[in-house]
Amino acid sequence: MTDAPREDRRQQPKPPKQQLLSPATAAQKLGVLLAATPEEFRVAPLSRTALNELNENPPEWLTTLRREGPHLRGEVARRLGVSNSALARGGVSDSMMSTEIRELLADMPHWLSVEREKHAPGTGSPKGSAVGERPS
Repeated sequence: MTDAPREDRRQQPKPPKQQLLSPATAAQKLGVLLAATPEEFRVAPLSRTALNELNENPPEWLTTLRREGPHLRGEVARRLGVSNSALARGGVSDSMMSTEIRELLADMPHWLSVEREKHAPGTGSPKGSAVGERPS
């Protein structure tokens, strides 16, 4: 053995690679319908930092989409106060505008009132009634 320093052969860490999201994933994370977004948003992948910037300082088009729609199915269900399955049972389309949601709430069809009662907190089965659950 010699006292001469040896060459360092350990693998050097790689610089962090910027993560890119597809336009569909970015639209989903922003809570908007991809087809309603501007063309420049739909054609190129979006970086994580750009997505965070859009969330923190939303441009006018994003603010308008979030306010007026068209809204994703999950957002429609939340605004109506029902589940996604209730929308399917009621025959509601996948996306709706805010005005359509307001009209539906104003008309309050029978299926919607029934589903809202089912979905309301505290209307499920009593505690201890599920199979394998201990009585309270």
